[in-house]
Amino acid sequence: MNDTLKQLVAMSRALGDPENDYVILGEGNTSARNPDGTFWVKASGYQLPSISEKGFVRVSLERALSILDAGDLSDGEVKQRLLDARVDPETGRWPAPNSDVRPSTETVFHAICLSMDDVSFVGHTHATAINALTCSKAFPEAFAGRLFPDEIVMCGPAPVIVPYTDPGIPLAREIKRRIDAYQDAYGERPRVIVMQNHGLVALGHSAEQVENITAMMVKTARVLLGTYAAGGPSFLTAENVGRIHTRPDEAYRRKLLGEA
Repeated sequence: MNDTLKQLVAMSRALGDPENDYVILGEGNTSARNPDGTFWVKASGYQLPSISEKGFVRVSLERALSILDAGDLSDGEVKQRLLDARVDPETGRWPAPNSDVRPSTETVFHAICLSMDDVSFVGHTHATAINALTCSKAFPEAFAGRLFPDEIVMCGPAPVIVPYTDPGIPLAREIKRRIDAYQDAYGERPRVIVMQNHGLVALGHSAEQVENITAMMVKTARVLLGTYAAGGPSFLTAENVGRIHTRPDEAYRRKLLGEA
């Protein structure tokens, strides 16, 4: 097992640990980028808590991204294009040998995230605390601000907020639009995506960063739920957020935490 896949398996099992309440059954999916233009992504039907290297498919980044520009596709056509994007898990060469293992239906949005500079690992989860907010009437206002400094240090100045969109290619296209708008607004890539009636995506340069971002966002969700029982959230001002996000001491602490 190569080192990237080894780290991805460990990250996936950590995100799937039942004690964390991030996913149950077959929920969630994860991915990691290889240096050769391919990436590993969770295969359909596998469960994060018990996943092994056999639960991941190696996919061409270029071929997965090309699906975005393919126009309107039927579910069957999307399935075939994802199968055609697979590469040999040992050599990284296309086409892959015949296999019944299919890439996750969310493979294309993983490809979008992994195509950004400094994103090597992606974790998509459905934590109960997160979904209590993404499925509420308070969404997206619940995620319209930041509450405390460590949230900013770990998760950035703001999340990408995505309205409910049909999973698969429509969702991937909407995520790309929202990421592009975020980068225009903030001048940096996002660390967090929250999707209405769906869940959370954490983007990191390392497996550890994805785990840390996920944990911090779940804490944030719990704090937010508590604030609604006490009159509602009191968000930090934009000036407060900008100050924390750019303070040299916070940058140093971020580096020590492996988040820089």
